[in-house]
Amino acid sequence: MAKLSKSERDSLPKSDFAGPGRSYPIEDKEHGRKAIQLGAKAVKAGTLSSSEYSHIKSEVHSKYKDIGIHGHS
Repeated sequence: MAKLSKSERDSLPKSDFAGPGRSYPIEDKEHGRKAIQLGAKAVKAGTLSSSEYSHIKSEVHSKYKDIGIHGHS
């Protein structure tokens, strides 16, 4: 998974982000899986709410049906 440059990230449409404030980019399946993994870590660290994490999982699953709601493909 290549890291997005600032200009690449800025050029992504809002629909390519799953989290609040254009966080958790999901422009491809690899980033979708990573968003779920990182979201789970953020919940455990107390920096993301459970409802925000549920929203991230839902957005990823909505965009990539073959990525399970729990992040498994």
